[in-house]
Amino acid sequence: MTKLLRGTMNVLDGICITVASVALVVISAIVPYGVFTRYALNEGSAWPEPGAILLTIVMTFLGSCTCYRGSVHMRVTVVREAMPPLFKAAASIAAELVVAALALFMLVDGTGLVRATWHENVASFPWLKEGVTYLPIPLSGAILLLFVAERMLIGPPSPPPDPAHAVSVD
Repeated sequence: MTKLLRGTMNVLDGICITVASVALVVISAIVPYGVFTRYALNEGSAWPEPGAILLTIVMTFLGSCTCYRGSVHMRVTVVREAMPPLFKAAASIAAELVVAALALFMLVDGTGLVRATWHENVASFPWLKEGVTYLPIPLSGAILLLFVAERMLIGPPSPPPDPAHAVSVD
């Protein structure tokens, strides 16, 4: 069961990384396009900037989920590390519960936001519903809840191997 859960979370993490990476690559392409059309062609396109903003939201929310899972997110552990072992363990559990509460808030209130704005169109993209632009909030809340559950049930995933200590195979 542990192996199945870990494997499923690895796949979900890989999807988050892939989507966030693709969003970053597309942002890197459309922003220069917007600058080129504005300054070289002297007729700016209306869609590159709002498109880049929407993709930045996707990249940020999904990327933060994978950063949390890999323990590379920003956090302050000075107080916890100074505690005796018993209190340190309790503080770690409390921190996970705070993350779970935040993820649940994102899931519940984000879903409400998506529902409330689903019938409105985005001005720059008339074919796109406003609610779709808010989907990364509840989606990342659900993913984050799964990653918290993984940590609480079977512990954090193993860190990736350090490239500095990699053995070359020739």
